[in-house]
Formats: sequence, structure tokens, C-alpha cells
Amino acid sequence: MQQFVIRPEEPDDWWEVEALYDLCFAPGREALSSYRLRDDVPPMSGLSQVVRDGQDILAGAIRFWPVHVGDQDALLLGPVAVHPTHQGEGLGGFLIHEGLRAGRTKGWDRVMLVGDAPYYARFGFTRLTGVEMPPPTNPDRVLGVDLIPGGWDGITGLVTRWSR
Repeated sequence: MQQFVIRPEEPDDWWEVEALYDLCFAPGREALSSYRLRDDVPPMSGLSQVVRDGQDILAGAIRFWPVHVGDQDALLLGPVAVHPTHQGEGLGGFLIHEGLRAGRTKGWDRVMLVGDAPYYARFGFTRLTGVEMPPPTNPDRVLGVDLIPGGWDGITGLVTRWSR
């Protein structure tokens, strides 16, 4: 059975993770509105994770970014990717579960993403109403999950870049 090691992403992982994202996602991914929220904002240290196989080859990665929703803070999940040679092994789900657990442990109340509702529902994500991603974003794909009970209750407004 293949052995994997999950650990926080380190600065030396950056370009290898970017190459994985280039492999797994369509060209032009950086043009998406979620990328504008990430410009000049580093991913959250300790929450962004990598998974390496027994030969220390990158098998998957997940990143989290701080954002503001109205006057509240939230984590923006994404991207999460698994190398094609390891897809179907549960690594993506593992990364999401571990990332949400780490966010809760570090004191965050809520996580959001732009994604496929049927896929992310199994992790507790539901459609966020009243939370506006910058255009062009399909509002049906703006999803969130509470890390504490009621974490998204009453949270509405425009999602904006982190400024602290």
C-alpha cells in the first residue's frame, strides 16, 4: 500500500505546487475572480498543505487564503489538486478534511470556496446567499462551511482582498 506524508506547505514547495495546479487546471486559471483575491496575499501558513508519496514526489496540495466578507474574516479554500497518477485514491478529500480541521484548530469560524456544490456538499459546504464574489462568478458556485456552530449566520457582503 502506498504511503503518504501530509505536512504544511513550505516556501520551497511553492513552484512545485504551482506546477501541479498548472497540470490539473485549465490554462488561464489565474484570470478567475478568486485569483484576484489572492494577488499579493500569501497563502495561510500552517493551513496550506502538501501530500507527498513514499518517493517524496508531490501527490497533492491545498491552499487557504484569508479574505474579508463584508466586515468579517473568512478563509478562501482553493485550489485543491491531486496529481493525475493519484486521483481516485481519496487524497483530495483527505486534504479538505485536514484543512478544515486545521482551520478550526487555528481559530477560524468559516471557510468559503467557488466550486461544484454536489462535490463539496460531502464536506458540509452549502450555497452562501448574500455573499458576493467579484464578477464573473456564478453565485450558485459560492459555497461555505461553518467551522464553529453558526459561523456563517448573518454574514453577507462583498468578498474582498485581505488587508492586514
